[in-house]
Amino acid sequence: QVQLAESGGGRVQAGGSMRLSCAASGSRFDLMGWYRQAPGRHREVVATISSEGITYYVESVKGRFTISRDNAKNTVDLLMNSLKAEDTAVYYCKVDRWAAGRKMDYWGEGTQVTVSS
Repeated sequence: QVQLAESGGGRVQAGGSMRLSCAASGSRFDLMGWYRQAPGRHREVVATISSEGITYYVESVKGRFTISRDNAKNTVDLLMNSLKAEDTAVYYCKVDRWAAGRKMDYWGEGTQVTVSS
């Protein structure tokens, strides 16, 4: 069973920066990423990174957030700059990998990010 340990999060003023980190037990993960869910809203993808390093960002964070991963350590980080009040949400780490011909998704428990204006 894969377990994800998230760190980072907390409260920051608008315009500030924050780094989220996620360490996954196990190895050989395919896509790794960060998602978020604000109160009253659906969970949305924030950024993902493939095992080859191909990245995707939701439009609202392009130019402000940077996702990175370390395949040797099975970690994925999200550096968030120029934070805005609308970035306030619970952020979740998600990783997936193939096992026995099936793609398995694993989620972290989430970490709260609060941006005060």
